Amino acid sequence: MRRWRSILAICSAAILAVAQPVAAQRAAIDPQAWIAYKEKFVDASGRVLDNGNNGISHSEGQGYGLLLAYLANNPADFEEIWYFTRTELLLRDDGLAAWKWDPAVTPHVTDTNNASDGDLLIAYALALAGSAWNKKDYLQSAVIMAKALLSHVVIDAGGKTLLLPGVEGYRAPGRKDGPVINPSYWVYEAIPVMALLAPSEQWQKLRDDGLALLGSMQFGPRKLPADWVSLRAKPTPADGFEAEFGYNAVRIPLYLTRAGINDKALLTRLQRGMTVEGDEPATIDLTTGKPKDLLSDPGYRIVNDVVACVVAGTKLPAPVRQFAPSLYYPATLQLLSLAFVTEKHPECL
Repeated sequence: MRRWRSILAICSAAILAVAQPVAAQRAAIDPQAWIAYKEKFVDASGRVLDNGNNGISHSEGQGYGLLLAYLANNPADFEEIWYFTRTELLLRDDGLAAWKWDPAVTPHVTDTNNASDGDLLIAYALALAGSAWNKKDYLQSAVIMAKALLSHVVIDAGGKTLLLPGVEGYRAPGRKDGPVINPSYWVYEAIPVMALLAPSEQWQKLRDDGLALLGSMQFGPRKLPADWVSLRAKPTPADGFEAEFGYNAVRIPLYLTRAGINDKALLTRLQRGMTVEGDEPATIDLTTGKPKDLLSDPGYRIVNDVVACVVAGTKLPAPVRQFAPSLYYPATLQLLSLAFVTEKHPECL
């Protein structure tokens, strides 16, 4: 036990040293913005509601909720969200979370497969909070999840280290075009922390190969990655999914900037590719290059504005600095964006 405590203490200090967000005691999210988010999307049990998806909850949402509560420096709300997460979703035998919880049916967990981005977010938030608030139980849980990710969804295939979107359903021979990945599941800022929790050279390879794949996935006239990509041979949009730069992929530039990956050529290509007439971001049909859905919510627009801030020092426009949450997903992206700019680029406010 004494050795375990010593390891956790060393790990805790290292996590705060490498993590991009500043220590939680200096809250990066305005208290009123966090209250507005919580009132809209977090119920009394700690369940984060995706109101754009029939009010279900999922491991991604719980992970985002935990990370935002940490960035808001609100330990009580963090514990509330964590309680729901660990009692309702951490039901699998392998240490990963079931991805989907539906209030409309019983039992509420309707799909026990995991979603690896949700697991990454949960483990990352636990590590940050455990380190900043001296909560050893959070760190212990983060270690368990990081080891489970490494054991079950970080794989070597085709000479690359990849993150499977879930334990089940994405590999050959079950999928003829497997392995299939989702490039937006690489939460780059979390990967160095995972390497501290579950030391392995695989984490650095995962980061490097993810970035290399982003460089090579230039589909269609707009040269954008797809939400779902087959790596059976050369990267190509996966079978059974729309060939689109969709709602998953729109967060990739934010994940890059939050992780301090300021590759100007890559960020600019993504920004230009997802922007249509009127400087509106959009989901994109990769075959034609035409927009599918315009993304007018400030939570989507701010992603391009963060890129402009990082690449050119451009100030965020006033409309995206105002937080009036409507839908869970863009509201989440907006708070993560505002927190990042507050911490790392206050000159853009």
